[in-house]
Amino acid sequence: MSESTNQWDILIKGASVFDGYGGLPKTVDVAVHQGRIVALGFELSPQEQTEVIDGSGKWLMPGLLDIHTHLDLEVEVAPGLTECVRHGTTSVVMSNCSLGMAYGDLANPDNPEENPIIDCFARVENMPKAVLERCLDGVVNWDNSADYLKHLETLPLGPNVAPMIPHSMLRIKAMGLESSISRDPSEAELQEMADLVDQGMQEGYVGFSTDGLPLHYLANDPHRNEKIPAQHAKFKELKILGAVLRKHDRIWQVTPDPEDMLKTLGLFGLTCGRLFGGKPLKMTATAAMDISCNRRAEGGLLKFSQLLNSRLLKGDFTFQALSTPFKVFADGVSTPLMEEKEAFRELMAIDLEDIEGRQEKLANPGFRARFSEQWLAGKSGYSMERLRHKYRMESTTFSRELSDMVMDSCPVESWNGQRLSDIYKRLEYFQGAAGESAALNDEERDAFARFPSPIGDDANFMLHMLSEYDRDFRWYVITANERPDVLKKLVFHPETLPGFNDSGAHLTNMAYYDANLMTLKMAAEDSIELVAVAVKRLTKDPAELFGIEAGVIECGAIADLVLIDPDALMTHDSDTNIQKIERDIFQHPQLVNRSDGVVDKVIIAGKLAWNGSQYTEKYGQESFGRVLRHKNWMEPAVVNEGLVDGNVA
Repeated sequence: MSESTNQWDILIKGASVFDGYGGLPKTVDVAVHQGRIVALGFELSPQEQTEVIDGSGKWLMPGLLDIHTHLDLEVEVAPGLTECVRHGTTSVVMSNCSLGMAYGDLANPDNPEENPIIDCFARVENMPKAVLERCLDGVVNWDNSADYLKHLETLPLGPNVAPMIPHSMLRIKAMGLESSISRDPSEAELQEMADLVDQGMQEGYVGFSTDGLPLHYLANDPHRNEKIPAQHAKFKELKILGAVLRKHDRIWQVTPDPEDMLKTLGLFGLTCGRLFGGKPLKMTATAAMDISCNRRAEGGLLKFSQLLNSRLLKGDFTFQALSTPFKVFADGVSTPLMEEKEAFRELMAIDLEDIEGRQEKLANPGFRARFSEQWLAGKSGYSMERLRHKYRMESTTFSRELSDMVMDSCPVESWNGQRLSDIYKRLEYFQGAAGESAALNDEERDAFARFPSPIGDDANFMLHMLSEYDRDFRWYVITANERPDVLKKLVFHPETLPGFNDSGAHLTNMAYYDANLMTLKMAAEDSIELVAVAVKRLTKDPAELFGIEAGVIECGAIADLVLIDPDALMTHDSDTNIQKIERDIFQHPQLVNRSDGVVDKVIIAGKLAWNGSQYTEKYGQESFGRVLRHKNWMEPAVVNEGLVDGNVA
């Protein structure tokens, strides 16, 4: 099909086109004019002013979606969101896990020292407060959700952005920070929250996000031992807010609380139309993963999702599945994993920049005893806890086993790339009969000489490493998705969609994943039929879930397009392309993943943004993407001097 005119801005010729509907690709030409796809056909002929892109041997597909990001702050200082777009992502859903900017900075005029945005974001995202302050400096000039959307429209956006209404910020808006974590809302405050969510849905927000993950704590005094506001909401509040979303047919993004299964079951149950008036509530949850500490978790999650979506309960529930191994880095104690145990959290509660505070804590005998007890829990003796740990049936993501931990970098350079268990064993030999001959070299011999002797156990080993090297001791652990067959099952299961990339978060710990490309590679290693399925699951399916205009190649569709080199994709090694770079906008390093050469072209709203190795000249200077509102949203009628849509009011 094609238009009669060939006044085209871009013509992509000869690519294998995946249209997003799940069918096999077809080799056709695709013409773009004024931001939309205007022609699909064979041997289309351009005029002189048309930019022709040779797609021979390439895959052309709709721009990919990233449905779980925390880019709300980065978009303020770097609206091009370059680390997303280079992976072929043209649309991002922001404001996940109950955190966002819909209501501005939520400053308290009665307490100018209080900063709810930094309080909520700093520890959840493992971001230094100085970085957050730079992102917020002088940019927040709105205090309501309507003006936030208008603000986003003034930015030179790279990809399209779809913000949600964030639950923690909603509670602070209605109750104030202190009240939002210390008491239940009044009836008036509940009504205000419901009204604000209803207002947001009328303004076009694609949905609402809440949070229950027990790793998410506030970062400022006097609240360092309090979880973020969304986690203080009780079922009555959740039910009221869910009813608003159900009415508008919008999505609810949740992160469940595995430590309070009764609350999680109640929250997930809100999706069930059978229980709540016949109409299901759209819900998506993180995350369906093959957790290393609990090998049976993934099967239970999928069965539970099937039950929610059954004819019996009539739910509309989708788990998100990370398409790569869940590799998490740590700078000393700085990692989301260290929020899992109370004693570890005592260190996490100390500001990242406060080295002296951590050293004082690590020198405290009482703290060291608490740390050791919790580090060693389940590792010895005869108990159910020991059996669960041994057979990997724990309700945790961090095993605390040195054999699972790998040194990434350290002042002792010969340790780089080694498992901590190997270093620990040599230390034991060094302190035993083998003596100095157990050390690899003089560097290790000097390092071993500074350890307490005898070391005793691996808790003391870890305490010394944290005391000696603080955040210069950088390590990582793969906490989930180590088994390729199980990972593939999760990514392509009918109850899931690829997601949980967590883009724009954690800076040097996680959220660097090029998971969309890894989904395509996983499919390509199987068959071209599965590639077609993968494209649909990365484009049309999530676009429909969030109700946004994106995800297909057809005449009239927005021209968000990605050209992939399948040969480069097949040889791409995501793990070896992880880099830590200095980001000038943050004045801080960031972990990124580079896939240059795999994504040959990225076109956003009909404009070439990425050409395979660099961004085009105007990218980041003018708008490419747009603010995505829900497809059912209708712009209010303009009222002007007694007229409504041109008619007398």
